[in-house]
Amino acid sequence: MDASNSRSEGDGAPTTVSRRRLLYWLAGGIGAVIVGGATGIELVNHGVLPGKQILDRLDGACSLPAPALSFAALGPSESGRFYSIARRRSVGYTIAYPPGHGPGDQLPLIVMLHGYGNNHTNALVGMTPAQALALRSNAHGLTPMAMATVDGGNGYWNPHPRDHPQAMVVNELIPLCQRRGLGVAPHQIGMMGISMGGYGALAITEQNPGLVSAVAAVSPAIWTSYAQARGANAGAFASASAFLTGDVIKNAHSLRGAAVRVASGVDDPFQPGVDELEKVLPAGSVFVSAKGCHTDPFFLEQEPPSLTFLSGHLT
Repeated sequence: MDASNSRSEGDGAPTTVSRRRLLYWLAGGIGAVIVGGATGIELVNHGVLPGKQILDRLDGACSLPAPALSFAALGPSESGRFYSIARRRSVGYTIAYPPGHGPGDQLPLIVMLHGYGNNHTNALVGMTPAQALALRSNAHGLTPMAMATVDGGNGYWNPHPRDHPQAMVVNELIPLCQRRGLGVAPHQIGMMGISMGGYGALAITEQNPGLVSAVAAVSPAIWTSYAQARGANAGAFASASAFLTGDVIKNAHSLRGAAVRVASGVDDPFQPGVDELEKVLPAGSVFVSAKGCHTDPFFLEQEPPSLTFLSGHLT
């Protein structure tokens, strides 16, 4: 839609209305915060105020073709619950096996961390863990690997009073999987996550040197300061000191020794933090900045290459 010939009412003088501004006005009717003047539009544009994702969807920044996915015959999955001492509650989990494998097999392990508002049942977008492991890429399947998902809550996989989801993953979920022969040396452990889970995958890898051989973070939710994080989500970090401990940018040197892949959309509101992370990633890390937003289409597009990356680094 071309709005460049629109005229203002009153003095009859022509005024130029950009497509982005027109979409901004339209977005106001479906939930964006309306703020007068160019400053307000810029704040929305940069994700400081709500509405950027609405604008992105309206002007096509978030539009991505759905990937063509094909799967081999699915392997089995098992789901259950255990009482987490670290989280002080019962948590659900799923362990999925690749095609041709099942319980009792010795396999590498991927721990897949869910995003905010999700749980172990929907940690991936558009597919189940069993489907993820059965993906065919260029007519070839992935290296046989198992995948585990688990309920981590909405605390950004950070420790909080009476709730420590990181400790649950490291000290409870992974040992549970290892008792089943998964991720036991010489087989390796990979971490993967989307959004909040992408941040968590990086944080767990950094804070547990030697545990994780490869990590793939899709659209990781990364803030550059505690004030920024608290302003956006007060429940993400328990304190300023907790932010420093979990600062994946400051602690990126601890990723040395692990294969790293990070992917983020250029219109993702977390892109500034991801850009800062890119500057300090260890040499050899894979960084993908592509068209897309912090939305399911981008997540789904990046799941197959993330799984292929992990497949190439886990034995």
